[in-house]
Order: sequence, then structure tokens, then C-alpha cells
Amino acid sequence: MSVENVLKTIKDNAIEWVDFRFVDLSGRAHHISLPAREVDEETFVNGVAFDGSSIAGFRGIEESDMVMMPDPDATFIDPFTAHPTLNIMCNIYTPDGERYERDPRSIAAKAEEYLQASGVGTAAFFAPESEFFIFDDVRYESSMNSSSFYVDSEEAAWNTNRKEEGGNLGFKIKVKGGYVPVAPVDTQQDIRSEMCRLLEEVGLRVERHHHEVATAGQAEINFRFDTLKKTADNLLVYKYIVHNTARQYGKVATFMPKPLFGDNGSGMHVHQSIFDGDTPLFYEKGEYANLSEMALHYIGGILYHAPALLALTNPSTNSFKRLVPGYEAPVNLVFSKGNRSAAIRIPVAAVTPKGCRIEFRTPDSTANPYLAFSAMLLAGLDGIKRKINPVELGYGPMDKNIYELTDEQKAEIRSVPGTLDEALDALKADHEFLLAGDVFTKDFIDNYIELKRSEAKAVSIRIHPHEYSLYFDC
Repeated sequence: MSVENVLKTIKDNAIEWVDFRFVDLSGRAHHISLPAREVDEETFVNGVAFDGSSIAGFRGIEESDMVMMPDPDATFIDPFTAHPTLNIMCNIYTPDGERYERDPRSIAAKAEEYLQASGVGTAAFFAPESEFFIFDDVRYESSMNSSSFYVDSEEAAWNTNRKEEGGNLGFKIKVKGGYVPVAPVDTQQDIRSEMCRLLEEVGLRVERHHHEVATAGQAEINFRFDTLKKTADNLLVYKYIVHNTARQYGKVATFMPKPLFGDNGSGMHVHQSIFDGDTPLFYEKGEYANLSEMALHYIGGILYHAPALLALTNPSTNSFKRLVPGYEAPVNLVFSKGNRSAAIRIPVAAVTPKGCRIEFRTPDSTANPYLAFSAMLLAGLDGIKRKINPVELGYGPMDKNIYELTDEQKAEIRSVPGTLDEALDALKADHEFLLAGDVFTKDFIDNYIELKRSEAKAVSIRIHPHEYSLYFDC
């Protein structure tokens, strides 16, 4: 969309406020709203100023002035505001007009530019399957003398004896028993359908929605693939719609990877492929899973760099509560066709040449999508450049249920890091592939590791309630 068309949209829809948004290192969006009358062509030239020192991981107070530069191709009319509001995603620049090297969205743009300059292909396409929970109630506390969390859902297995319903209505979802049941077991058809309606209204093409495996309201909505940066934009819109629709229904949605102990967590399975114009480059009929040699090398790059990648694709301490065997968690660094126990699955059902892709199942939605998608692309391109063969390195193919292998067989399969600190150690040791084309910088990596180390430390030094069960009577 041109600037002229954006201004026309403001006029035609009687927009009162224009909301300028940017994303921080964690992937959370921030915004500043201007009266629509104050927005004109110069706004798209001069941008909107903000205080970078108030955003974790950005700038110190002595150099805090920063500028949001609106992207006219990333707009939508907000479906939740009482006053008509147009939302515009922005890139971040320094006051002297330089693209800010720590801006996640600019990193995604540089990743796309690097792909095109590499000669490998013209575009990388991404499609995340971002799972979430819809709860009725959430409460948590972490203080000097108290630490707790509590969530509840009318669907939850633990509520078979709840009396607050005025006569328990039954049909609760069993632990690991929530995959695509019909009503009345699935109570959230309408709320998911409303989320989808709003996603379509703001421009995303929804492909399907359904209840997911876990009890207590786990859900998934899939939207159509797009190019790297556009898909990251869409994922932020997706989370915004999901969070606010749940709130309108008097519920709360979370993309936290492991909000419940003892049941499946929420992942973000990322489908990806590379095209040269209209030609798919990952397809070769007759080969394993109809994968081209380029696709195999791309897989090799992701699996080889996976320990470091996880610092960006699974960047929370909670991420590693999900990444444990037995809950469909893709902890095994192998690839396989149609096998959901592998870190990389090759979809084979109803796949056309243009639909041939890989699915990296390890990531979750605590990831900043601009950083995570860019890092995956760079790892894959490094695999293509260095011709990393995943078969020769022992990364598969593994066409078995890995969870059913013997301990001796499992010991031969490399696994993901066990903690955020381990993933950060791996990133510190293995990040040269991210520096290709100056997509990421050494400054960004060092700053990111420092920021995430502080999160890991904040969790590690706090007393866990279960420690009282284990040790109070010592």
C-alpha cells in the first residue's frame, strides 16, 4: 500500500487515531497513538519519536532518542478500539537516519536481502502453527514470602467435581485428550471462530482452527504462509487478535509454552521453504519425502546449528519445561517424513511441489518471530552454502517413534539443550552463521545473550514452591 492509499484509508474510514507500533527484543509490541489529523506525508518521511531507553535491550538514557518509521505495507484497522484506529507497523531508526541494528524488524528485512543477494532464491516463505491456551482464570504471585500460580478452565480434567457450575455439566477434556473433539467437549468453537473472523477482517487468510491435545482449552489457528517479514508481522497481529478476543469473551489467552504440568505444552511449528520466482526449490520428485538436495542441506544447517538456534526460537526458561520427552515435544535433532517425534518433520500428506516444505517443530511462541525466522533462514542458508548433509552427520532420516526406542538407541540421537542457559552458551559459541550479510551483528548477539541471561538468573535464584514439598522437612 502506498502512503497515498494509507491516507485515503484514514479519510474513507473516518479514522480518529493512528497507532504506530514497533516490536522489542522479546517480541512484544509497543505503540504510540497520534490524532489522525496530525498524520500526513511528512509523517512517513520524518517518523514518530520515542524513548528507546525505556525498552529493555535497546539504548541507554544518554542516547535514548529513537524514531519509528511507519511501513505503509503493514497496516490494519483495529477491530477492538472504541474510536476508529488504524495500526501501522514501524521500523526503528536512529536520529541520524540509520537503520537501528537492534531492531528485530530491520533484522528480518536484512535476512530477506541476504537471501536475494546469495543467489540461492528470491524469497523464503514461513508459516507458523502457534498454539495457545484459553483459560477462564489466571492468578500468579512471586514475592519474598510467596510464590504461586493458579489457572482454571471449564474444560479442565480437574473440574469433573466442580460445584460452581450450578450442577456440573461434565464433558471435561481428559489429560492429553483434547485433540479435535466436537461439542460439548470442545466448548471453544465459537470463540475460535470469532478470532478467525477478525483475523480475516484485518487481512490474514485463515486456513483452519481446532482444539489441541491438552486439557483446559488448548487451541490452534493456522493462517496462510507468506514471506519472512510479512509472516512475522502477521504473527504479531495474530497474537493481538487472539489475546483481545479472549478478553472480550471474559477469558484469557496465553502463548506460554508450558502453563500446565503433566500435559502437552504449546509449540510454534514453523513451516518453511525457498522459491526462485514461482519455482519451488525444496521439491524433487522421487527422492526421500520428495526433497531436493537443497532442502536436505537446509535441514542440515538447521539441525547442525539447532543448539544455538534455540536461544532465539525458544528464548524463555519456560520453553525448556515443554522440551521434555513424552509430551509430543520435538527434542530429538533428527528429520523424518510425517514423524512428529522428530525436530524436523517433512509433511507428506496432500503436498504439491509448491507445498513441499520442512517443518521445524521445536520453536515456541515466546520467540520474537522476526529474530527466530531470520535465524532459521540463516542456519538453512549456511547448510546450503556448506553442503551440510544431515544423513552423513547422523541426523536421520528417522522414521520411527523415537519415544519408543531403547535407552541405548536414544543415546545415539543428539537432543536439544536442556535449559535456556545451555542454549545461550551454544549461541555464544556458535553465531558466525548469524553474522552473514550483517543480518545480525556481534553487538546484537552479545546484548541479546546478556538480556536473556538476566531472565534465566531471575528464575534460577527464586524459591520454587515444589522445593517446599521436597525439602521443608529436612
